[in-house]
Amino acid sequence: MPAPPARFGLAATLRLGLFQGCLGCLAVVFAGLMNRVMISELGFPALLVGSALAFEQFVAPARVLFGQLSDARPIGGRHRLPYIWLGSLLFSGLAVLSVPLIFHVGRLLDSASPWQLAGGVAGLCGLFALYGLAVSMASTPYLALVIDRTCEEERSRAVGIIWCLLTVGIVVGAIATAIALRGLDGVTDPGLLEPALLRFMGRVALTVLVITLVATAGMEAPRSGRSGQRLQRAEGRDDAITLRQAWALMTSSRQVLVFFVFLVLFTLGLFLQDPVLESYGAEVFAMPIAATASLNALWGSGTLAGLLFAGLWVVPRLGKLATARLGCQLIAGTLMALLLCGFTAQVTLLKLVMVLFGVAAGIGTNSALVLMLDLTLPEAAGTFVGVWGLAQALSRALGKVFGGGLLDLGRWLSARVGLADQPFPAFALVLAVEVVVALAALVALGRVNLRQFREDTGRSLTKVLALELG
Repeated sequence: MPAPPARFGLAATLRLGLFQGCLGCLAVVFAGLMNRVMISELGFPALLVGSALAFEQFVAPARVLFGQLSDARPIGGRHRLPYIWLGSLLFSGLAVLSVPLIFHVGRLLDSASPWQLAGGVAGLCGLFALYGLAVSMASTPYLALVIDRTCEEERSRAVGIIWCLLTVGIVVGAIATAIALRGLDGVTDPGLLEPALLRFMGRVALTVLVITLVATAGMEAPRSGRSGQRLQRAEGRDDAITLRQAWALMTSSRQVLVFFVFLVLFTLGLFLQDPVLESYGAEVFAMPIAATASLNALWGSGTLAGLLFAGLWVVPRLGKLATARLGCQLIAGTLMALLLCGFTAQVTLLKLVMVLFGVAAGIGTNSALVLMLDLTLPEAAGTFVGVWGLAQALSRALGKVFGGGLLDLGRWLSARVGLADQPFPAFALVLAVEVVVALAALVALGRVNLRQFREDTGRSLTKVLALELG
């Protein structure tokens, strides 16, 4: 790849960040709205909803493939933008197609034969998998484009701004959903819900696609694939590391496994309640559909504040590991508060706790991102970032499956003890397990050793490269 420019200004960073913001906006509309409609309005089993949505994350290993394709297979002389644009077109279209398919499966739940229902569920899972592949196709070359366009000194600032814009996109998506769907409060008739949601999703997808095209246009100039590969070899970039070498490097240090486990538990501790949160607001707090969508806006606003607070004040003063420990502790505490406020069923208290949970998530996420950068060798950056990204995607998928499954288990247990008419105990089970997971992440974090990681992987990188050279 060509050498990055000497300066990558704030305006260009903000433009690139708009794509991440658009991705966050569509993600919160797509997942949040689908969770609420499928569980509370259409009566889908929560385990089915979580499992279907998890297919978006189960295809995450394809990120490695799309990254390699964008490196080796330029389209029209460009390595990144064609994949970003094609992926954006596909995930926008699939988001719109999901609405009629979801309502079709909802009708099959009531009257179809088992074989027809199985076909509908398979189609739903397949659509979410294709959506995840499209997101991977767009987002992996996008991150590579950020690396291409920034030098090492600019990269941390660019990543911070882009991550904040992702959170802003989540907030905007949640607010837009809440405003647009106010007219559907109290509406449960699928015949009225489907066309309204289809129009709304169509407008969101079109807006996201247009902004993505405008934001990324001109961000990559056409270039020769061969010249880019020659320069890549000359600079000794990590893309030259083979799969066998990468595996040897990943298994060279126990610290890689320790940090991988921490990332899985940390992300699971943030998102286990994600597939049931809006239903929690609907069934326990009697919130209408537009109001439950605003919960994500509150969570996102708190996360943005936590990211900025941690980056500007907490991490510089406490350090990365201490801030990560504080983040895990705050996440566990606010999750416990989220559980306890269900006893009161007070909407105001729920909203306050969601903001505090967001702040805790922002502090923990900022420190986890900084640790990810520290636990990465410059000579093998892509390899390590890919592994850390896989850990996060895996835990997001597990969160969707286990979150929905725990809710179904809680409902079954409630029915067994004569509490079937009380929704809170089932949601309390989900949140209680999530508290335990957050505390487990804290224990795993205590075993992370930055110095040992650098020593072990540094020696192993030299060794595997020497063995490859014979």
